[in-house]
This record gives sequence, structure tokens and C-alpha cells, in this order.
Amino acid sequence: MKKNYSVLIVDDEKIQRDSLSGFLKKGGYQTFTAANADQALQIAGGQTIDLVFTDFKMGDKTGYDLLLELKQLNPEISVVIMTAFGTIESAVKAMKAGAYDYLTKPIDLDEVEIILQRAQELRHLVRENRSLRNRLREKHKLSGIITNSPLMAETLSLAARSAESKTSVLIQGESGTGKELIARAIHQASPRSEQPMVTINCAAISENLLESELFGHEKGSFTGAVRQKPGRVEEADGGTLFLDEVGDIPLPIQVKLLRFLQFGEFQRVGGSESLRVDIRLISATNRNLEEMIRDNTFREDFFYRLNVINIQLPPLRQRKEDIPLLIDHFIRKYATRNEKQVEQISNDALDLLMKYDFPGNVRELENIIERAVVLCRDRIIQKSDLPLTLQPLRSGSAPNAPLEFYSGTFKDKVEAFERDLIETALQENNFNQTKAAKALGLNERNLRYKLQKYGMK
Repeated sequence: MKKNYSVLIVDDEKIQRDSLSGFLKKGGYQTFTAANADQALQIAGGQTIDLVFTDFKMGDKTGYDLLLELKQLNPEISVVIMTAFGTIESAVKAMKAGAYDYLTKPIDLDEVEIILQRAQELRHLVRENRSLRNRLREKHKLSGIITNSPLMAETLSLAARSAESKTSVLIQGESGTGKELIARAIHQASPRSEQPMVTINCAAISENLLESELFGHEKGSFTGAVRQKPGRVEEADGGTLFLDEVGDIPLPIQVKLLRFLQFGEFQRVGGSESLRVDIRLISATNRNLEEMIRDNTFREDFFYRLNVINIQLPPLRQRKEDIPLLIDHFIRKYATRNEKQVEQISNDALDLLMKYDFPGNVRELENIIERAVVLCRDRIIQKSDLPLTLQPLRSGSAPNAPLEFYSGTFKDKVEAFERDLIETALQENNFNQTKAAKALGLNERNLRYKLQKYGMK
């Protein structure tokens, strides 16, 4: 157990660092040392660190400051504060901020060993029980939402309270944060849950067809309208209408939707009869609608109709506590789907994911874990199963050599590296091939060829 457990010692007194480091090395622990908080953060950013012993008083940054920054980097790192007897109040403050424990100086090495044993036992218990806790949580969560984050808990509380009403809800957040998942959770928790939830992606339909898609059309109202067709609004009668990517609705359609929301009436395209339906409207966007209003590309009155209750979804980088839970969920999901015996993720691989910012949010994490499950050779996902672009940088500039992470011939390794670069470019550009090709320095035709060559959808 010890050889896989790494400890970072942070103290501005070299004698203290060397003494504690020597003791831990004799005990079989992998150790790192730092003279100040900045050095410690640099080490923790490039290495897998399980536990940190840090002095409280050190130069410009205290051990408390280091604790807060380490928890932002990776909330799973355990931090022990070392403090003189006269500053125990500071140690208590650090405990409230998430420190694992504290030691008073002079350091009792027996206490150090006890703390280390407890921390290792806790890590193994957490790993063994995480999957079980995840399953238990699924029985009590808001329809499919997996979270352990206080920030996300506030968001879910707002969503749950809004579910009982007919009031319009606007969900805003970055791409991949789970806006449709929240919309479905609100619908399932509402009195309309037995009725349909009808979804329309406003960005995927041209302006000419969007009105007909929403409100339906009469026979002969335009070329190709060979029969009467009800719209999504009628299909959602009694239930919920979810307008995804609402920021992409053209201004003329915004006017017609506004009238519908104000009076509850609409007409099919080409029709004269006024129809009424009873729907609950939920909309979502990753765009800044207030900025669009200032640019005159989004109607202010329409915005206020949509934005009665506003739910802001935090990006995954602000709720890192959820990463281990989500990883366990996705491992089970894709191991079952692909009939693989993958059960968990290694500590090194988890540490790498905890430090990553996830520009593609939960969707990107899911893609990474699906890929890792498929490529994994045994029951535990290793760092080498993760995309090369996630691997820590060597000498601060270039990624680690493909030879270190890929097997097979030279050609196999080059192709695997190229696939990773393409996959990352697509994720970072919301799977827009034009933008991804530009980011890679390719033309679209070349990118499409490579997608076909590697069987990438």
C-alpha cells in the first residue's frame, strides 16, 4: 500500500523537511519536499500527491492559503497542517476549510504514522464504498442527477422547487453541463410527469422550417405540405415543451413565440383558426442572452417571458467533487454496454482527471471514460488508457512522447496520437468540424478524410 502512496512535505525549514522526509522514506512512502507554497503547488500539479504535510507559517502564503489552492486543484488531496502550540486556532480554521488533520510542533513521529495509516484506510474505504454510495444516491436523486457538490445541490434545490409550478424556466450553462438532463428532471418531478415532454433543438432547424416545426402547418400552406401536420406545441399539450438552444431562435420566430406565451394561442402555418394548448415551457442556452439583447439579436420582452426562473448550471471545473462519482457511474454504464470487466480507475488516472479543467464539461468526461473502458486491458483504467492530450506536460511545453502511452508499431502510435488530437479539437469546438479543422491547421476535406479513416463519428 505504501509504495503507491505519495506524500508532499512543505516547510520553509530544511531540517524539518529532511527529517520528516527521511522518516517517511524509511517507512516505504514516496516523498516530495517543497520550501514554500508555490513550489508545493508546482509539484502537486505535475505529480500524483495523496497527502500533504504543510507548515502553517511560511513566507507570503500560509499553510491555510496552500490548503485552499490544493483543494481547488484536486479536492481528494488530504492536507495535514503542522503548527506551533500558539497557533492551534489557525489549525482549527484550516480543519473547517477541509484540512484532514493537524499536528503540533515539535512533530511526534508516532502521530505522523497514525495519521498516514488512517488516511490510507480512508482512501481505500472511499474507493470501495463510492460505487455503493453512488447507487444509493441514485435512489434519492432528482431524476438522474449524480452529484455530491454543494454548489450543484443549490441548483437542484431551485430546480426541485420550480418543478411544481407552470412557470417558465430558463436553464443557462456551458455546453455539456447537462441542461437537458435538468429540464427532464424538472418535468419528471412536476405534476405533468405523466404527460409528454417534447424537445426541439432550435439551432438544428432552419428559420424557414422552425415555425412549421413549432406550430404545425395546414395542407398546401407551402411546397411539400401535402397534408396537415400538428406542431411540437400541440404534441406537448398537457405536458412540457423544451426549447433547447433558445438563443438561436431567429427574431421573427421570437415574436410569434412571445405572442403564444402571452395569450396561449397560436395558428398553424397557412391556417386561420386560433388554437389553444396547455404547456409548461422550459428553455436552455449556452449563450449570453443579455449580451444578445444589447446587440439587438434577441428580444428583451421575449427574454423576460422565458426567464421567470433562472437556473445557472455550474461547469464541471467548479464542482470537482462530482468527478469521482461521475467516473464510477460512467465506468459501470460503459462496462455493461461493451461487456467489459472494468471496475475502477487507478489513483494516477483519477488524479490526472481531477486536475483537468474539462472545457467540454460532463459530456467530455463521459466521452473520455467511454474511450478508456473500451481501450482498457484489465479491470482498472490506467493513465495510459486516457487521451494523450490529458497527460501532464514535460518541461512545460510538449506532451509526453506517444511511445510512453501507446502500444503497437510506430504507425499505430502515430495514428493513435493523431486520433487524440482530432478528438480533443472536436470536443473543444463543440464538434464543429469547420472550427476543429482550423484549430488543427487542416482543411475540412482533410479532416473529413481522417474522420472516415479512423471510423470517428
